[in-house]
Amino acid sequence: MEETEFEWHTEEFGASHRGRPGPVLPDGTEPKPVFFDLGSGTHFHETSDWWVYDGHTRNAPRASALRGACSCGWRGTTLHPVDWQQVAAEGPEWYDTSGPHADWKQHMTEVEHRSVPVPEDITDLLTRLRERLVVLADDAPLAALRIVAALESTIAETGAVAAHAARADSESWETIATGLGLTEPEARTRLHRYARRY
Repeated sequence: MEETEFEWHTEEFGASHRGRPGPVLPDGTEPKPVFFDLGSGTHFHETSDWWVYDGHTRNAPRASALRGACSCGWRGTTLHPVDWQQVAAEGPEWYDTSGPHADWKQHMTEVEHRSVPVPEDITDLLTRLRERLVVLADDAPLAALRIVAALESTIAETGAVAAHAARADSESWETIATGLGLTEPEARTRLHRYARRY
């Protein structure tokens, strides 16, 4: 069971693009996952969290650098050396991983640019609606719930029509995935989820 922690994510792109600092060995390769026997029979904890590769934990090799890593398979090209003395002194949760994070954010900017743009008026409308609903949820929660129900209905109907139209255009799954900013499996899941509601 893999339980590597992805520290960075966006709401829009969900599981397709979750980021983390990825460990890199001195020869430039990415180490294999480390397994922990939790004493529960055939179940093992599997992780690729960067701080495990300190050269001591579970005989894991020692990483020399970190780079941005994404659940989509992207890996940053810039290597950020690891200061293991600083990691030991401060703890991994306090260690500065802003370099890999900045690289992952640049990757996300590129994903955003490749995806189909959302009309600016819709972006503004969604921002205003979100802000208004947050206030309404405190001031008039029942009214907020009625609005949420109406939005769910609208989303289901519109999503179904859009999903069927996207498939009717005979676009490849690769093109659909790129347009949505998702991996192909996630794009298929999203379209099938909406299409079932039609």
